Amino acid sequence: MGPVYWWMILGMAIATYLPRMIPLTFLDGKELPPIVSGVLRNIPYAVLGALIFPAILHIQDHMLFGIIGAITAFILSFIGLDVMFVVIGTIAVLAVYSLF
Repeated sequence: MGPVYWWMILGMAIATYLPRMIPLTFLDGKELPPIVSGVLRNIPYAVLGALIFPAILHIQDHMLFGIIGAITAFILSFIGLDVMFVVIGTIAVLAVYSLF
């Protein structure tokens, strides 16, 4: 592996580490305002929606498969489950649906 790849890996490591280290360093022991906490709490659901929605529009063979997945993900996130449970629950529902 050439030196370009090592520099690229080092750059990606720094780019990944800094956004995690800075809040831990500067916000240690401080309480965030409720509105900021609410926004940060909803970011995973927004990202999940941004990833899923375009895929729903591009399903050509089984459009109903995408619609059922979207409805399941929406319901599970609406009732307040964690993102991981929303993903696992949606996969489970679609796995059962694909058996029929």
